[in-house]
Amino acid sequence: MEPKKGRITCYLAFCVSVAAIGSLQFGYNTGVINAPEEIIRSFYNDTYIHRYHIPMTSAMLTSLWSLSVAIFSVGGMFGSLSVGYFANRFGRRNSMLLVNVAALVGGALMALSKLGWSFEMLIIGRFIIGIFSGFCTGLVPMYIGELAPTAYRGALGTLNQLGIVVGILIAQIFGLEVILGSSTFWPLLLGITVILSVIQCALLPFCPESPRYLLIVKNENEQAETILKRLRGTHDVASDIEEMKEEGRRMAQEKPVSFIELFRSSQYRQPIMIAIVLQLSQQLSGINAVFYYSTTIFKEAKVPNPVYATIGAGIVNTVFTVVSLLIVERAGRRTLHLIGLGGMAVFAVIMTIALKLIDVAIGWSYVSIVAVFGFVALFEIGPGPIPWFIVAELFSQGPRPAAMAVSGCSNWTANFLVGMLFPYAAEGCGPYVFLIFLGFLIIFFIFTFFKVPETKGRTFEDIAQQFQKRNTFDQPHKRNSVELTGVKVPQDPME
Repeated sequence: MEPKKGRITCYLAFCVSVAAIGSLQFGYNTGVINAPEEIIRSFYNDTYIHRYHIPMTSAMLTSLWSLSVAIFSVGGMFGSLSVGYFANRFGRRNSMLLVNVAALVGGALMALSKLGWSFEMLIIGRFIIGIFSGFCTGLVPMYIGELAPTAYRGALGTLNQLGIVVGILIAQIFGLEVILGSSTFWPLLLGITVILSVIQCALLPFCPESPRYLLIVKNENEQAETILKRLRGTHDVASDIEEMKEEGRRMAQEKPVSFIELFRSSQYRQPIMIAIVLQLSQQLSGINAVFYYSTTIFKEAKVPNPVYATIGAGIVNTVFTVVSLLIVERAGRRTLHLIGLGGMAVFAVIMTIALKLIDVAIGWSYVSIVAVFGFVALFEIGPGPIPWFIVAELFSQGPRPAAMAVSGCSNWTANFLVGMLFPYAAEGCGPYVFLIFLGFLIIFFIFTFFKVPETKGRTFEDIAQQFQKRNTFDQPHKRNSVELTGVKVPQDPME
């Protein structure tokens, strides 16, 4: 039976928008450290002089700054690995409420670091806000994916990425020296995350728990049905309920899925590898090198007013995320991901040529701007939004939290490596640094072409069954039965 198409109601739009505030937080804290880099470096040096009456060495200052950028990703690793436990123990919505405590603490530490003459407070605050962001990268797409009708799951899932890029853009604008990016107001710039957290905490109680979680995990059928009727704006939710119940029946045949089981079980091994590689394709594409160090890149390219060029990249980022939102349900996830990876590879080559020839003619400065803008635009067409929500689509309710945790941790690990190592790679490779990312983009393009399935318009159950069939076909000695973590179920003879 075809899944009921469903529609986007005002209440559903409200719920996914409130959840996306967590994504906005993630984006804001990714981009906020970029514009005031020189001012915060000066604060580090002044603090050191205040304590020890001598300035920091250049090497120490560079290392401390790299740590300040990368520690955010370390926190993200810890947060993302805990998503599965929190999501199943407290529920999706309640977990988002709980983890806002980390945002409040982290934001307060960063905002008060200057007052306390402590760069340690800033670094610890970045770590704690990273933990919160790590939770958000798992909880937000999971919650949105479980609320959305099948026909709009991709479009609504893209709101997660839209929240991220809007957060980055807000951070870039607020980071201007004439607004909050000054030596006086930069602590307030870092502390705005507290305000965003308070807003989300005030609105989340008006959002429901995931009906899929309530029905399948908590067995609260009536409450799940009531919530689903309000989300869909109709009393006819029988097809949604039946799909959830079918998923629940499959879950009853499965053992609880741990991190290790995702890799040991032949049923989950292929989708978890796809999930991990898709997340790596997002981070190792080089996009965070652009976001973290865009101002520095534009300075090296001798671009006038590099901060404004960085804001321009943020605007392009936001616009093309909206484009992706509008076309993802027509074009499909796999197609957009391939277009994004291929286009980014082309612009990585153009960027390398522009940076190499920057001293030959001033026109190459503007070519570098176009290359960065094109690189960002193609990222938001595919590699930006797709990995976050396609992971939730590849797994059924049972393994989904663990899969989101593992794939999210791989994303944050790659994020950390790029943030920590890119300054040294840029120093060592000079204008050729983006050729490193070009190599990764080619590898990920080939992998996506041969391994990643299309999930557009398909139910969670249908996608899970495809991997089950593919696994059975790949193992001839199991053709007569399908192994589900120790339970053998006769194969449908019609397959």
